[in-house]
Amino acid sequence: MNTAFISHPDCLLHNRGVNHPECPARLSAISDELVASGLNDLLRHYQAPLATRAQLTRVHDEQYITSIFQLAPKDKTLKWIDPDTAMNAYTLTAALRAAGSVVQAVDLVMEGEVSNAFCSVRPPGHHAEHNQAMGFCFFNNVAVGAAHALDAWGLERVAIVDFDVHHGNGTEDIFKDQPRVILCSTFQHPFYPYSGANLDNDHIINVPLPAGTTGPEFRHAVQACWLQPLAKFRPQLMLISAGFDGHKEDALANFQLTEKDYAWVTEEIKTVADEHANGRIVSVLEGGYALSALGCSVAAHITALLD
Repeated sequence: MNTAFISHPDCLLHNRGVNHPECPARLSAISDELVASGLNDLLRHYQAPLATRAQLTRVHDEQYITSIFQLAPKDKTLKWIDPDTAMNAYTLTAALRAAGSVVQAVDLVMEGEVSNAFCSVRPPGHHAEHNQAMGFCFFNNVAVGAAHALDAWGLERVAIVDFDVHHGNGTEDIFKDQPRVILCSTFQHPFYPYSGANLDNDHIINVPLPAGTTGPEFRHAVQACWLQPLAKFRPQLMLISAGFDGHKEDALANFQLTEKDYAWVTEEIKTVADEHANGRIVSVLEGGYALSALGCSVAAHITALLD
């Protein structure tokens, strides 16, 4: 068995204009690096389907979903949801592909078609709450996949790990009262979205870290705070909100991580998945805005998944 790579050309069409960091070139940088490194030929490639409304309503309010459909522009104008988050005529389709990719990935690993999967899609999702779009995000892709695993596959224990440099407030909002999901995250704090530091919840393991956090400090936090709760939880499926904006070259944050740190944390996640989840991992792209660093970091992540 091997690694699925799920994407779709529609995800390149979502565009908020010149100089927006969450740009189509992010996916191109990943694809170019995978070709240059020889990894592309080792992957099983799939086209992301559109998420259905039923799949979205597992984690999002029905009226919220309707509002996103209604806000979607039909012409060349941009519709701004907040100062960071805007829709063009192709955004809705891209967002449906991004959420649908994680559903497809869950099905592939649960069916045993592949060992694990990486969803190279945009817009990202982990800031999207039950009834609010924010932080470049419209639908919470990883949450849609986790809810699909719980409902369609009847799993009792699903883990989400989030190493994006920003707190995944949306994922926490959606699963804070769902004990069948454990969420383990590291993030820069205080920093956008200015949440996650004060929480009393035994299945939400937030690890706020200061600006300037280095690779060794990040690794220590993961070992000290994630691994024991994950082992105790015994997840049947691991999902990853894979944000690479903690890289030292990324100007949107202040961590000092490298691609070696992303390879390392992927190996740690794989160890947990191998022990408890029959190796089943679904990873979905979140942040990462320094294009060269993003490509190299995703390549290191995928190399670890392939190994």
